[in-house]
Amino acid sequence: MGDHGTAGDTTAAGDTTAAGITGASNTAASNTAASNTAASRTAVGDTRAQDGPSPGGGTSGVVRTAIPARLDRLPWARFHWLIIIGLGTVWILDGLEVTMVGAVGSRLTEDGSGISLSAGDIGTAAAIYVLGACLGALFFGQLTDRFGRKKLFILTLGVYITATTLTAFSWTPWFFFLTRFFTGAGIGGEYAAINSAVDELIPARVRGRVDLLINGTYWAGSAAGSGLTVFFLSENIFPTNVGWRLSFGLGALLGLVILIVRRHVPESPRWLFIHGRADDADQIVGDIESSVEADTGRSLPAANGTITVRQRQVIPLRTIAETAFRTYPRRAVLGLSLFVGQAFLYNAFTFDLGTMLTTFYDVSSSAVPVFLVVYALGNCAGPLLLGPLFDTVGRKPMIAGTYLAAAVFGVVLAVLFHSGALTAWTFLAVVAVTFFFASAGASAAYLTVSEIFPMETRALAIAFFYAIGTGIGGIAGPLLFGHLIDTGRTGPVMVGFLVGAAVMAIGGIAELLLGVDAAGRSLEEIAAPLTATEDATVSSTSTSTSTASAQPAGPGRPGRSQVGVPGATSAPGTPHRPQ
Repeated sequence: MGDHGTAGDTTAAGDTTAAGITGASNTAASNTAASNTAASRTAVGDTRAQDGPSPGGGTSGVVRTAIPARLDRLPWARFHWLIIIGLGTVWILDGLEVTMVGAVGSRLTEDGSGISLSAGDIGTAAAIYVLGACLGALFFGQLTDRFGRKKLFILTLGVYITATTLTAFSWTPWFFFLTRFFTGAGIGGEYAAINSAVDELIPARVRGRVDLLINGTYWAGSAAGSGLTVFFLSENIFPTNVGWRLSFGLGALLGLVILIVRRHVPESPRWLFIHGRADDADQIVGDIESSVEADTGRSLPAANGTITVRQRQVIPLRTIAETAFRTYPRRAVLGLSLFVGQAFLYNAFTFDLGTMLTTFYDVSSSAVPVFLVVYALGNCAGPLLLGPLFDTVGRKPMIAGTYLAAAVFGVVLAVLFHSGALTAWTFLAVVAVTFFFASAGASAAYLTVSEIFPMETRALAIAFFYAIGTGIGGIAGPLLFGHLIDTGRTGPVMVGFLVGAAVMAIGGIAELLLGVDAAGRSLEEIAAPLTATEDATVSSTSTSTSTASAQPAGPGRPGRSQVGVPGATSAPGTPHRPQ
């Protein structure tokens, strides 16, 4: 494991470019804002002292920093929209990709398509895409925790753009499968890099609604994919062997636009100060603060609270894995319960909804995309409308409530479907209501695992639960429903609906019993960094080595924080108790 670089490396990589955050503003107001920000930074005193080698490898120092508190106190500004546009739009790409393949699948089996896939090959390609996403999440997830958020969210987007572009040039099944694998790997890696970076840059008070909004845009991409394929597959406009290629090219083009915006998103300051680069982190946060003050025209209040950590440039993968499952076993069970439930229900319905409509309601295959657009819009509405409640009402009641509501409507859907009381459109209406709640709950699953594990394990935790949840539920759901639909009878399909309702209910119950009350709380308060826990022991025996621990509290200088709880002062050595 190598060094993560110096401040010079950061500048070269564009991590700390003030131009990317603040633009070229040189007005008097901007200068005044910058002065106020500098004063605020001086007041809270981000200081450190070198303290020899760390147990995990690499040099380190004990640092007291107010960076988490400084980020969490920021009012909403253009910088936060940059985060949403530059990072959050990846979910649109995933929705576009999954829906696009489903919509163009029939075209790829036709003579003259230029690739001649069979119906079985289409299913194989979908499975390979999911496999790539799972493995990509695990591979790139651990690299994200090791090398930083920005390096990886640039790399994974590059992998996606390259692979989906090559997909458009496929001429044989094996090449199509290969490009779909790497497209999935890029998207899976994005999940880990993006969710961790977003949560570390967005203020705590709005983190829930922003996460749900971003995750919900998957369905905006899905709706767009369904609608656009109607255009690209029109033989009156494009030849049979051209339209489907342009569909994939559109995804690559959107990826390039996102990449341009993403270049201006900084590295996570939280990741930087833990990995021995406190000066880089301070510079980035200072640039952000100056930008926010220039946008709002108001000086920022002083940051309230600090955290003390022992910096480590390298944190072993074994340490990360042990933390997730030995220190936080209840949270690990919670993450699995939430992910398996939503992956089962979603993959079963998304892959088989068209088949159910054609089999039981005689909907023509040409009309299926219209139903899919309505289905996607209903899914998009859930996180958008319910998202703010996850910050105001709270995580536990909202996550449990949405999972259990989806389970209840799933039972209603099963009974009405089997009784023959539904038409194609009323069937879709009940499905839309069910997934209005399920979509909000599923989006909150990503929010949950991103919040409840320490900073050093965040990306890998997201990757692990996504991969395991998708691997179990995402494969079992479509397989089960596919066989049940093949019977041509409503009774077996009703059983499938009830199984889906049951796994969602298990997720809701798990949230009630094991959920963490994370709304409005700093990430470091929810789960202390591993380095902060170690420093609790070090500081109790060697406080003289750290200038931060020797400075008394006073006006403009907060006292030393309890480890993992910014703003709460206590004696050195106070441990953080995992939930």
